[in-house]
Amino acid sequence: MHRPVLLVVAHGSRDPRHAATVHDLVRRVRSLRPGLRVETGFLDFNVPSVQGVLESLDAEGVREVVALPLLLTRAFHAKSDIPAVLAAAPPRLRIRQADVLGPSPLLLAALERRLYEAGLTPADKSSTGVVLASAGSSDPEAIAVIAEIAREWRHTGWCAVRPAFASASLPRTEQAVRELRALGCARVAVAPYVLAPGRLPDRIARGADRADVLADVLGPAPEVARVLLERYDAARAPLLTAVGA
Repeated sequence: MHRPVLLVVAHGSRDPRHAATVHDLVRRVRSLRPGLRVETGFLDFNVPSVQGVLESLDAEGVREVVALPLLLTRAFHAKSDIPAVLAAAPPRLRIRQADVLGPSPLLLAALERRLYEAGLTPADKSSTGVVLASAGSSDPEAIAVIAEIAREWRHTGWCAVRPAFASASLPRTEQAVRELRALGCARVAVAPYVLAPGRLPDRIARGADRADVLADVLGPAPEVARVLLERYDAARAPLLTAVGA
């Protein structure tokens, strides 16, 4: 069956760890679906640019592309930046923008994976409070989604779960850690709800200095790669219908 090219659209960063982590994640996606062509483009700071990848695909004769925002919430980049870049693509390309990655039960599973890798065990859940630490956004929709994820995750057995934000919104990570201490949780863990290292994840880490456990970023966790493929499959169906019409 014909498969549109999957173009993973990453934000980009001056921090070299960011691009390295994005490429690790894309390699895992390729390993899960070897017959799928997966390309990576960056909005800023890194190469190749999204526009450059689209122009190269057009020159090769590619006609169908699924552009997948490597984002956890629908905020400014998903609503404005990415649609603007895609609108400037070569006109012969048929592009569909996939949904952002979150929310997803698979991402909660990835968060727990990172916490267990950092030293927690399933037996620790009921006595551990977790800070769900996001990069932050000025978009109310994105903030509401993070709060809802925290509420949902609490019901899986943790002592408590509190959202926190590295920028734009409150509380900060260190404030949420103090709240969980005050609630009486025996230990406090910080779970960064971010995909790759960079300036804001580093701020989350600094805010976790009084926590007992700090998990790693989601990065190339297998659950994250599976979410990418789920979003791709959901977006490609209308393209295939149009092509076969």
